Amino acid sequence: MNFCGSARSNLLPAFAGGARICGSERSRERDPTLPETQRQPSPELIFETLNAYQRTAALKAAIELDLFTAIGEGATEAESLGKRLGAAERGVRILCDFLVVIGLLAKNGDRYALTQDAAVFLDRRSPKYVGSSMTFRLMPQIVKPFDNLAEAVKHGGTVISEGGIAGTDDSVWIEFARSMGTLQSMPAETLARFLRGAGEVKGKVLDVAAGHGKFGIAVALANPGAQVHFLDWPNVLSVARENARAAGVESRSQFHAGDAFEIDPGSGYDLILVANFLQLLDPVRIRALLTKMFGALGENGKMVTLGFMPDENRVTPPEMAAFAIVMLATTAGGDAYTVGDTERMLRASGFTRNEFHAIPGSPMRVIVSQK
Repeated sequence: MNFCGSARSNLLPAFAGGARICGSERSRERDPTLPETQRQPSPELIFETLNAYQRTAALKAAIELDLFTAIGEGATEAESLGKRLGAAERGVRILCDFLVVIGLLAKNGDRYALTQDAAVFLDRRSPKYVGSSMTFRLMPQIVKPFDNLAEAVKHGGTVISEGGIAGTDDSVWIEFARSMGTLQSMPAETLARFLRGAGEVKGKVLDVAAGHGKFGIAVALANPGAQVHFLDWPNVLSVARENARAAGVESRSQFHAGDAFEIDPGSGYDLILVANFLQLLDPVRIRALLTKMFGALGENGKMVTLGFMPDENRVTPPEMAAFAIVMLATTAGGDAYTVGDTERMLRASGFTRNEFHAIPGSPMRVIVSQK
């Protein structure tokens, strides 16, 4: 049995009952660009996928213990980490070694160090810390639906509750707004810069299903003449209000509490933002929402639709295409709609001018629409 030195090494050999493939031979097996006839079959990906819950559990434990911050502050050995974290030395050693194996820590002798990714995103002192997003990502309402994925496949949508996470329970979206706001700051700022490049927004802006409000806030910060209207359920909207106050734009903000399908948001908007919302809905509800937004938009206004929009083949780019399985498990009819899907629904709702844009540095795609 050959245990490779790669950071991808794990307990696979013990469970697979065979040797691991190292170096170039292993690369040939896993290289998806090679023709099928040039690749040897291997169970490695299958076992890595079946064991993926171990990686989730280890990262969750490390974030809960604040392990990465402790290492960043100088506790670099299992003994000192154990004392710092109030944990058993043996437990800390095994957890840290596993984090080395999966590439989130480095090890030299008995000392551990943060990798670049861990230092930037998992040390609580970093302004780009994303550990707080764990709470939302691992909420029972998000994770439990995957226990019934086969039934969801048969049913064509979630079997956990009617509507799933897009239903009337706002606890999921309160946590989303609180946990994911920091993570969304960079995409929001990127989008605001992109929009600002086409000219200053001086009038009314509507942020639909605003959540944390980061997209509307970024537009307000980039456009001093903009008045931003945030629309969401009351308890969720309170988070957007807090963030607007902290950003110094509350005086240029208005808050509309209610369901986006029921509330009258007003009219004459120069810009409407629909960020990461359509993917939660089925096509019928999407067209109803878009038609409503068409009516709310001013004569020369623009609507910006942002989200995970894979290519027409529905399997690339991988991070966008994979989002569809989340929607299958957790929503009644949501999907990772392709650019073409979205453009057709926009046209059916009255938007005849739609321009697709790939935003550099952002994992999401944008369609800018006009009447």
